[in-house]
Amino acid sequence: MNISIFGLGYVGCVSLGCLAKNGFQVNGVDVNKTKVDLINQGLPTIIEKDINTIIKEQHRAGKIRATQDYYQAVMDSDMSIICVGTPLGEDGNLNLEYIYQTAKQIGEVLENKNTFHIIVIRSTVLPGTNQRVSEIISEISGKKVNIDFAVVSNPEFLREGTAVQDYYNPPFTLIGTDNDKAAEVMKQIYEKVNGEFIRTEIKIAELIKYVNNSFHALKVTFANEVGTICKKLDIDAYELMNIFCKDKQLNISPYYFRPGFAYGGSCLPKDLNALKTMARDLNINTPILNSIELSNQNHIQNAVQIIKKSGKTKIGILGIAFKEGTDDLRYSPVINVIEEILDKGYEVKVYDDYVQTALLIGSNKEYLEKNLPYLTNLMVNNEKDLLEWAELVVFNRKKEYYSELISQYPDKSFLDLIKINGNIQKFNYEGICW
Repeated sequence: MNISIFGLGYVGCVSLGCLAKNGFQVNGVDVNKTKVDLINQGLPTIIEKDINTIIKEQHRAGKIRATQDYYQAVMDSDMSIICVGTPLGEDGNLNLEYIYQTAKQIGEVLENKNTFHIIVIRSTVLPGTNQRVSEIISEISGKKVNIDFAVVSNPEFLREGTAVQDYYNPPFTLIGTDNDKAAEVMKQIYEKVNGEFIRTEIKIAELIKYVNNSFHALKVTFANEVGTICKKLDIDAYELMNIFCKDKQLNISPYYFRPGFAYGGSCLPKDLNALKTMARDLNINTPILNSIELSNQNHIQNAVQIIKKSGKTKIGILGIAFKEGTDDLRYSPVINVIEEILDKGYEVKVYDDYVQTALLIGSNKEYLEKNLPYLTNLMVNNEKDLLEWAELVVFNRKKEYYSELISQYPDKSFLDLIKINGNIQKFNYEGICW
């Protein structure tokens, strides 16, 4: 089976490589020439564990390629997977412009194509988007949905930093479709993927990602509030939460129930706000959802206040991406800390071996140039320079030897935002909520 993938960002690039590895012929489509060129050179468009090896191997095997020519890509494929971005608009709603533009392009091609075509929406979209995409394609192509083509909703459950592992080992594979033929084809697509295959109603498949990510956002802030309370009462927050997480029947997953820093990234803030806006538009009061971001911002302020109370003025930040194992700077909460203490006159230097400005491409490069142009001037080339210079070092990333630095530099202060390894009890170390 030949597959075309629209959008070569995180989801698109991972899907491109993994589908090719599973035996399919895959053609990536993107308006960004840089991304297209990278794929055609056997290089990934993102920094992500294992994807560079997969892209290289599958490109060498002739299983993947990329193009800006959407017309030929659709003509040459049996299925088109939509992985384009759905950014948050100024009004709090998702901007689905890229989704609908892709639907128009596919409709143009299907007008001149006589074989049955399956369109898979992998992007996170609002309920009703599947129907609207079907309408757009029908209007432009003159073809009938579920006769000449089908639209399937297939949300992804990929985490940055573990996306390849998550692709092959999702909690489940979920598709929403009212077309039996498309459902059978999707089973074949995911035949080599672990986990239960679930077919459900289209709107459930569209909404579940918002519910998942809103709940994940809630879990992060809940654990941080518990940790802050425990710290005030001189209670071991990690021991308490470890016991709490032993309840696998009701508490479901321990992953987010770990006191740490604020949540960030491109998914949780966007999807939480989208769900809140959806409820507002329906005149539904959701006080818990509405309070999550306030609590998250309060937690960012906790970090700022600890820095201010330290009396130190030279602040070194180790790790600036929004989470471990990625170079993504979008909505990274530590950026808020950096900006606030810079405004208050503190000196700041940062080091992150995942974030090298010369290697950033696509949305990360665009985000840095547009929103964080000052950051380049704060970056140092190695960890040692930062450690020698700083008076207060902020851990925003884990490395096995970080706990040793606390003893090696007794004249420095250390603020831990993510709970580095080791049971540390030193006068110059402080956890944000433990």
